[in-house]
Amino acid sequence: MSLVKSISGIRGTIGGRVGDGLNPVDIVRFTAAYATQRRAALPNNNTIVVGRDARLSGHMVEQIVCGTLMGMGYDVVNIGLATTPTTELAVTGEKAAGGIILTASHNPKQWNALKLLNEHGEFLNDAEGKGVLAIAEREDFTFAEVDDLGHMTHKDYLPYHIQQVLDLDLVHPEAIKAKNFTVAIDCVNSVGGLAIPAVLKALGVNNIIELNCEPTGRFAHNPEPLPQHLTEISDLLRQGKADVGFVVDPDVDRLAIICENGEMFGEEYTLVSVADYILSHTPGNTCSNLSSTRALSDVTKAHGGTYSAAAVGEVNVVTEMKRTNAVIGGEGNGGVIYPAAHYGRDALVGIGLFLSSLAERNCSVSQLRATFPNYCISKNRIDLKPEMNVDAILARVKEYYKNERVNDIDGVKIDFADGWVHLRKSNTEPIIRVYSEAATMEHANQLAQSVIEQVWKS
Repeated sequence: MSLVKSISGIRGTIGGRVGDGLNPVDIVRFTAAYATQRRAALPNNNTIVVGRDARLSGHMVEQIVCGTLMGMGYDVVNIGLATTPTTELAVTGEKAAGGIILTASHNPKQWNALKLLNEHGEFLNDAEGKGVLAIAEREDFTFAEVDDLGHMTHKDYLPYHIQQVLDLDLVHPEAIKAKNFTVAIDCVNSVGGLAIPAVLKALGVNNIIELNCEPTGRFAHNPEPLPQHLTEISDLLRQGKADVGFVVDPDVDRLAIICENGEMFGEEYTLVSVADYILSHTPGNTCSNLSSTRALSDVTKAHGGTYSAAAVGEVNVVTEMKRTNAVIGGEGNGGVIYPAAHYGRDALVGIGLFLSSLAERNCSVSQLRATFPNYCISKNRIDLKPEMNVDAILARVKEYYKNERVNDIDGVKIDFADGWVHLRKSNTEPIIRVYSEAATMEHANQLAQSVIEQVWKS
C-alpha cells in the first residue's frame, strides 16, 4: 500500500491500514484538515465544491469527503462526475472557499487522490498546502454541532465549462464546423467520455469516433496518454478514418494529439501548437516548467515574446505565468493553461484552440506538426544509495557546468547550445530524475549520460 502527502493534496492506493493507504480514516483526516485550513483563510465563506473522475473507488471517496465537509459545517456543491478543469471553474462559479477534486490523474485504477483547490479554483500554494499537512498531523480540527452541520446540493457544471470554451475569442466553432472534421477520441473510460464528445459537438464536430468513452473506471489501457498505451486509436488513424485523434487522461487536464497518419503529434507539442496559435493573434509571453521542450521558447521568440521557465508543478507554472503576465503556458505533458479561460490545465480548452488553429491553417495535423522545431526528450534516472547527499551532488554538478546557462530553482538544469539536461530529486522515490532534450534522441541520450557521469564522479 502507498500513501503520498504533498502540498497539492494526498494520493494513495485504496485500502490498507491507517497511514499506509488511502482509506476512510485518512480520507476523513485530510478532508477535515483542509476544511480547517479553508475556514482560517476564509472564515465567512461556507461553500466547498467536490467533483470526481470515474475511478472504481470514486463513489466511496466522494461519500466520505462530502460527509466530512458537512460534518465540518460546510455546504457542499457536489458536481459529481466532472473533469478537473470543470471542478476548478465550478469553484469560481459558486464563489466557493475552495474545492476538492477526487482523482489520481494518470495513475492506475488502484489509486485515488484528494487534490485541493483554493478560492480561485487553483491548487494550494506551498504555505497553504503545508498548513493542511500540519493540521492533519496534529488532528487539530473540530467538527460542527448538530445545528451547524452543512448541506449538500448537486449540480452539473459541464454545460457551464463548455460555454466558457465557446466564449473564448480565439475559439471559432463556425470555422471548425465548416471543415467537417472527423475526430477520433480515446477517453480511457473516465469522465472524458462525458466531456469530450459534448465539447466537440458544441464546437461543430459532427463526425466523432468514440473509443473507451463509457465512464466505468475500468481503464481499457494504462491511463497515462503515452504512445505505447495508444495503439488502438493510432491504428484507427493509420487506416485513414479520421482527421485527428485526441486522447485525455482520467481527469481530462492533459491532452495528447494523434496525426491523421497515426503518428504521435507529441505530448510536448500540444502546448507548443496552441501557443503558436495564441501568439499569432495575441503577442505576449509564455511559460512552462523546466522539464518541457525548448520548442516553446523557440516559438515564443519567433513571435517576439519572452519565454520563462518555472519549477515542475502546475502551481509553480501558474505563479510564474502571473508574474510574467504570460498569455499562454502549461506543461509538456499535454497540459494547456490559457489565462483567458482560467489558470488550470484544461483539455477542453486545448481542443477548442487546436481545432480553431487547424481550421485557420487549412492543413493536415502532420503538416502543422512539421512547422515546429523538432526536438526529442530522453528520460533517465539515477538510483540513489543511502549515503548519497543529493543536495551536495547537485551543487557539484552546478559548479562543474558553471560556464553554461544553469537554472537551480528546481534541481539543476543545464542549458547547452544544442540541448539541455535537467536533474531533480524525486519526491516519491530515492532517485534523481534526469531529463534531457536535443535535436535527436541519440544526442539527448549522450547529453544525459555525460551529466550522469559527472554525478558518479562527484
